[in-house]
Amino acid sequence: MDARVITPRYSVSPQISAEDLPAIAAAGYKTVICNRPDEEVPPSHQAEAIRAATEAVGLRFEALPLTHQTMTPENVALQRELYEGCEGPVLAYCASGTRCSVAWALSQAGDMAADDILQKTQAAGYQLDGLRPALESLSGR
Repeated sequence: MDARVITPRYSVSPQISAEDLPAIAAAGYKTVICNRPDEEVPPSHQAEAIRAATEAVGLRFEALPLTHQTMTPENVALQRELYEGCEGPVLAYCASGTRCSVAWALSQAGDMAADDILQKTQAAGYQLDGLRPALESLSGR
């Protein structure tokens, strides 16, 4: 597991495996959100396999597969609902953590300045400067 903290409540990670779940629970995460479509991974890493491992260690699991085509305003809002509706810290994962970071960034555009959003994602290792026009547009500037 390579958890990268964006906020104290929201971290992202590249693909996790069932073997990572005890460490994820021990790190204090309460919910795992899968943003990776099953078509991208073998059965051992698909959402239902990770769900079973997540629930076995007592954590909540949510699946919201995201692709470039499904990164819609509705799905961005749903991602925010998923992590805001959880008790405690959330770990969202996809192939590299980028999609999870993009979904978080877009969901914050109305509440945070683009510079602040991009600073947080950059500190976590995700250069999302290409999102600046979208973030500024969404924030109404």
